[in-house]
Amino acid sequence: MSIKIKTFASLSCALALSFGFAAAAHAAGPTAISVKDAWVRWLPNNLPAAGYATLVNASDKPVDLVDISSNDYGDAMLHQTVSNGSSQKMVMVDKLTVPAHGQVSIAPGGYHVMLEDAKHKVAPGDTVHLTLKFSDGETLDTPFVVKSPAQTK
Repeated sequence: MSIKIKTFASLSCALALSFGFAAAAHAAGPTAISVKDAWVRWLPNNLPAAGYATLVNASDKPVDLVDISSNDYGDAMLHQTVSNGSSQKMVMVDKLTVPAHGQVSIAPGGYHVMLEDAKHKVAPGDTVHLTLKFSDGETLDTPFVVKSPAQTK
């Protein structure tokens, strides 16, 4: 009887491991979100910079951008420029939804990534990395090309 129990336990563990590996392989499969045209508008004198990109969702479900971080900057926050008639202000945003089979632009005059407290010298021509985390568990380490204000016009 104890041999049957051991055999059953061994088979149960093997099945659990097999399913675990299958789930891990699925998670490592093609990504739903891609990033294109990623760049940072650099400003002199250690002023805050702004990051821009287009997020593309190839999946059947909307996905939210829920967190941004960077090893190159102390703070990375998603903001939106909001117009109130003749004035504009920046407001912090908790998430940005990328529609199913769609895209969303993080672009000047709208959503942008506010980058503060550079951890090292950053200059036009450099590449910095931002880590984008999404509601589906996906995390993208994304290179952003640094441009001067003159290069962005």
